[in-house]
Amino acid sequence: MKKQYRVLLTEAEREQLLGVLAAGRHAAQSLMHARVLLKADEGPDGPSWRDEEIVEALEISRPTVERIRRRYAQEGLEAALTRRKSNHRPPRKLDGLGEARLIAMACTDAPTGRGRWTLRLLADRLVSLEVVDAISHETVRQVLKKTRSSPGSKSNGACPKG
Repeated sequence: MKKQYRVLLTEAEREQLLGVLAAGRHAAQSLMHARVLLKADEGPDGPSWRDEEIVEALEISRPTVERIRRRYAQEGLEAALTRRKSNHRPPRKLDGLGEARLIAMACTDAPTGRGRWTLRLLADRLVSLEVVDAISHETVRQVLKKTRSSPGSKSNGACPKG
């Protein structure tokens, strides 16, 4: 079967990859990808190893070799060496202004009939004030925890002591 994505390294790219391997100060994944690209190089100075040979020599899977070849051919050397950024992170519920409103609210007196603010009360109040459409008490906890553990604060709490 003819390879769909060929690796033809320039002399500069080959030197860069050899430098990455010699330095050894890169992520293990980057080092492995550099080795795959050097073995797969079909240029005049490259060994032109088949995928099966690379898989056996480097003890990685065939799809990994194919994926590295494809990323090199489509996106270039840097893309083939580095990890792709994940886009699975959900958007933040509270921006800086929302966090400031939450902290200010937590510093006020508790609602009538309550001894203190609870995380659920704070979450419900943020929704009723239309700061957010919906928010869990766990998100409120994480924001307040981040604030309370600030190394620059003089007190151990988010609210200044009077």
